[in-house]
Amino acid sequence: MVRLSNTMIGVLNAITFLLSIPILAGGIWLRARADGTECERYLAAAFIAVGVFLIVVSIAGLVGACCRVTCLLWFYLVAMFVLIVVLLGFTVFAFVVTNKGAGEAVSGRGFKEYRLGDYSNWLQDRVENNKNWNKIRGCLVDSKVCKKLEDKHETLEQFIKSDLSPIQSGCCKPPTSCGFTFVNSTQWTGTPNNTSDQDCGTWGNDASTLCYGCQSCKAGVVATLKTDWKRIAIVNIIFLVFIIIVYSVGCCAFRNNRRDHRNGGYKQGAYA
Repeated sequence: MVRLSNTMIGVLNAITFLLSIPILAGGIWLRARADGTECERYLAAAFIAVGVFLIVVSIAGLVGACCRVTCLLWFYLVAMFVLIVVLLGFTVFAFVVTNKGAGEAVSGRGFKEYRLGDYSNWLQDRVENNKNWNKIRGCLVDSKVCKKLEDKHETLEQFIKSDLSPIQSGCCKPPTSCGFTFVNSTQWTGTPNNTSDQDCGTWGNDASTLCYGCQSCKAGVVATLKTDWKRIAIVNIIFLVFIIIVYSVGCCAFRNNRRDHRNGGYKQGAYA
């Protein structure tokens, strides 16, 4: 009988292989879409990379454990170790760069407003880079996040009570301090009464302009990243525990393979 640790690694990698197929297929589908946005193409590349990685690693683990191929099992363990280091590093980094910054409540409003200077320097540098921001801005326009807000056809009373997302608050309307007059959720008129805030001069009623060039929009994106990264970091901790357990079992299987090769085969009925 095959050793228990080898059997467990084989089963786990068979499941991983089956799960990686829809991930890879989803990435290829997104990549092949004729009307796909730039954001979808970036997402497709990530799905394809993850799918290919999982397929290669799962095949190495499956064949290495079940067919007693020590070199493949060694490759599998190296890949798993690298994955553990990467996940651990990202988790620690995510908590460090998201440890500061929060939205500011606005008197008489249901939403918060965001200032880029409240967040970590690393996150600020990412969105202040023009090359990065042009890509992010294109994604925001393509996602029609502000068009969806406009389509609600809210009155001023309804709008000021809205619980806007950080991106909607920062990108789809001018800062409250500018003193513009409400027309609809994405249309504001008048002369700004706050000349110290450069966002007041950056705002434009054109659907492709709005506040996409504002510091408040960049702050809204950073605030969203902060929330998402913290959630991912928490999930990573759970995933890391699972990966470390699998890695430990894989080490047992690798030890079994080496012992069996030294002994010229494995003894029937032996378990790890």
